[in-house]
Amino acid sequence: MSEIHVLGVLGAGQMGSGIAQVAAAAGYTVKLADANLELASKAKAKIVGGLQKLVEKGKLAAPDAAATGDRIVPVGSIADLADADLVIEAATENLELKLELFRKLDAAVKPEALLASNTSSISITRIAAVTKRPSQVVGMHFFNPVPLMKLVEVIRAIQTADATYETVKTLAAKLNKTAVTAKDSPGFLVNRILMPLLLEAIFTLEQGLGSAEDIDTAAKLGLNHPMGPLELSDFIGLDTVLAIAEVFHREFGDSKYRAPVMLRNYVAAGWLGRKAGRGFYTYEKK
Repeated sequence: MSEIHVLGVLGAGQMGSGIAQVAAAAGYTVKLADANLELASKAKAKIVGGLQKLVEKGKLAAPDAAATGDRIVPVGSIADLADADLVIEAATENLELKLELFRKLDAAVKPEALLASNTSSISITRIAAVTKRPSQVVGMHFFNPVPLMKLVEVIRAIQTADATYETVKTLAAKLNKTAVTAKDSPGFLVNRILMPLLLEAIFTLEQGLGSAEDIDTAAKLGLNHPMGPLELSDFIGLDTVLAIAEVFHREFGDSKYRAPVMLRNYVAAGWLGRKAGRGFYTYEKK
C-alpha cells in the first residue's frame, strides 16, 4: 500500500476546490492545478476566503484555517504535479477531456503515483486503459459540497490493483469520509439510484402535474429528503444532470434514462441551475 504525502488535484472548480480543502485540512500538502496558474490561484483565494468565514462564525480555529490554506499550492500545469503521490482529477464530466487528461497525467507523474477520477458516471476501466499504469487507476467520487458531504464512492476498474484500492480507502478515512465500494458500472451506486428520480421529477414538471415548489415539497415531506429533486438538480447543475443521463441512456439503452425535452431546452438556454442564476428556480448571482 502506497504512502500519500503530496496530493494533486487537477481541476480547481467547485469539486476540485472542495477536495483540495478537505485534503489540506487533513494535513496533506495539496497541489491544486488548473488550466493556468491564475485560475488555480483564484481557486485557492476562494478556499481561503471560505475558511476565514468559518473562523468568523466560530466554527474553525484561526490557526487551523491558516495551516489549511498554507498547505494548498496552486500550480498552472499538469507538469507541476510530477511529485504527487496521488492525483485526483476533478475536471468537467466529458469523456474525451478526461481521457486526454489521464494520458497527460500518466506521462507527467512519477511511475509509482496513483491516479484517481472524481467522475460521477464515466467508466474508470476506460479511463485506466489509456494509461500505462491501469492497475494504479481508481475512481474516487466525492459529493458536493465536499467539505460537508461524508460520502466517497471508491470505484474499482477491472484493472485496479488491491493495493491501489486499499490506499484510496485509507485516504478516504483520513479525510474523515465514509467510503463505499462500487463496481465499475455507469453512475456507480448513488447516481444510478438518483438519476431516475431527478428525471422523473422533471417529467412531472414538464407534463404540468405540479409546480416546481409542489414537486419538491412533496419529495421533501413525503420521502423525507433534505432537498427536493428539482432543487437538487439546480444545485448539481442541469448540464451535469443531462450529461449523466446521456451516458446512462447510451450505456444501458434503457428509456428510463432518457432526458426530458425541458431539461435539454434549459441547458440549451444556459439555464444551468444555481451556478447560472437560473434553472428550475431563479437565484441571485453572487
